[in-house]
Amino acid sequence: MVKLLDFYADWCGPCQAMEGVIKEIEKELKGKVEVVEINVDKDSTEAAKYGVMSIPTFVVLKDGKEIGRKIGHTTKAELLKLLNS
Repeated sequence: MVKLLDFYADWCGPCQAMEGVIKEIEKELKGKVEVVEINVDKDSTEAAKYGVMSIPTFVVLKDGKEIGRKIGHTTKAELLKLLNS
C-alpha cells in the first residue's frame, strides 16, 4: 500500500489550508493510500528521519521507499499526480 506522510504543525497556516485537501484524498483513495499525519512539534524524530526542513511537506512511500515528495502548499491535483507516479 502507498503511504502519504503529511508533515505539519498546528501553528502553520499553509498546513491548515491543506487539511481539507488531505481529508478529501484520504476519502477518495480509501484502501489504496494510507495517510499518516505527523506533527513535527510532537514528533521531531520522524521529521529528522525524512529530512523535513519546512512544512507542509508531503512524502509518498511505496513498499517503505520514498517515491515522491512535495514541499509547501500545493493543489489536490498535484498531490494525486504524486500519489499515482
